[in-house]
Amino acid sequence: FATKAVAQALVLIVEKPLPAEFLPAATALVANMALYSANSLMAMQPCDPSSAFFGFMGVTSALVFANLGAAYGTAKSGVGIASMGVMRPDMIMKSIIPVVMAGVLGIYGLITAVIING
Repeated sequence: FATKAVAQALVLIVEKPLPAEFLPAATALVANMALYSANSLMAMQPCDPSSAFFGFMGVTSALVFANLGAAYGTAKSGVGIASMGVMRPDMIMKSIIPVVMAGVLGIYGLITAVIING
């Protein structure tokens, strides 16, 4: 059963049937690769706990700084909308665009944090 599975896997890789004389060598190669990957996985050292801390601090900083920037942008554009309402009331709807863009920045920070978190 194993040799048949190896032969099918190799046919998928090389996209043509494997000659019968190569089948024992291919089976041995696949078995050695599986043994090597199992040994290397067992030989790995556990991660230092500080690496997880700094990883999550990166996620936190991405979220915090993006939302601080979004809040600052919303505040500055809110002041601009207020002054625009006084000086040119017909342009108020055009001045809402920066508020929307600042909100998009906060959403972008959330998406970045989720992607970094994995």
